[in-house]
Amino acid sequence: MSRIPDANVIHSRLRLRQLRLMLALEEFGSLRRAADHIGMTQPAATKMLHEAEDLLGVELFERLPRGMRSTPFGETVIYYARMVFAELSGMREELVALQSGNLGRVAVGAIPALASGLLTRTIATLKQSHPRLSMSIQVDTSDVLVQALLQDQLDIVLGRIPPGARAEELLFDSLGEEELCVIAGAKNPLAREKNLGWAELQNMTWVLQQQPSPMRAIINQVFHNARVDIPSSIVETTSIMTLLSLIQQTDMLGVTPVSVVEDYPGRDLLAVLPIKFEARLPPYGLITRRHRIQSSAMQAFMNSVRAEHALTK
Repeated sequence: MSRIPDANVIHSRLRLRQLRLMLALEEFGSLRRAADHIGMTQPAATKMLHEAEDLLGVELFERLPRGMRSTPFGETVIYYARMVFAELSGMREELVALQSGNLGRVAVGAIPALASGLLTRTIATLKQSHPRLSMSIQVDTSDVLVQALLQDQLDIVLGRIPPGARAEELLFDSLGEEELCVIAGAKNPLAREKNLGWAELQNMTWVLQQQPSPMRAIINQVFHNARVDIPSSIVETTSIMTLLSLIQQTDMLGVTPVSVVEDYPGRDLLAVLPIKFEARLPPYGLITRRHRIQSSAMQAFMNSVRAEHALTK
């Protein structure tokens, strides 16, 4: 095999049909079935694969007694081929939207703490200025949302980069940090206390996010630092509304950003407990794919988020 060519050679000579063939080969593991899938003969598919390998200077698929298997070089090409076709699908959707008079469509993921405040305000403002902008919203923890972003299921995430994420593939525009607090219902006996320690709360039932969310990791670390066992009675949920409802109606405790309590219409039904909580979550912000071209809809959404966030500073 020759050396891998310069990028401009790949740009001018690598064809979309070759990329389609590689995706089909990865899916079916058979040259004959892959050729049938994309509507060509097996000899033509064989020739096309050889041409792609000669162009790139590496072997993309290993020939096995039964079928074919991608090499590490092939897996890399397949990864980027998926991105190419995802971008083309996005281009088509945006063209259709523009043709019908819309700005386009944007798929947004948001962590629960930001969904009821910053995200809600952004949507309300954006729909006034761009009433025909189509939006889909997914609310979940940062680890779930970032994984969906990396799989091109979301365009933007309003959240945090979780530990272990492929940060080199992401762009992060930081908006700020959040202070955490422990909350209880206003009628909870602990709400009348003047000072509390973590050991006093260890036997309570807690409403917490699932692992391995950033917030849950911090809470576990706080108990560890206080040399107190992590509570054994835990209700796990990603829903802020479920957390707040349980806190109000029971003696359970929860952890949430201070901003959630301040923005909550039923603020009088909650109590922030007097316990020191020095740990903070990692910064939150706008997360996008590094190599993804930002559509008009994406840019409009992100500009609106930044404007709404600036108003609350």
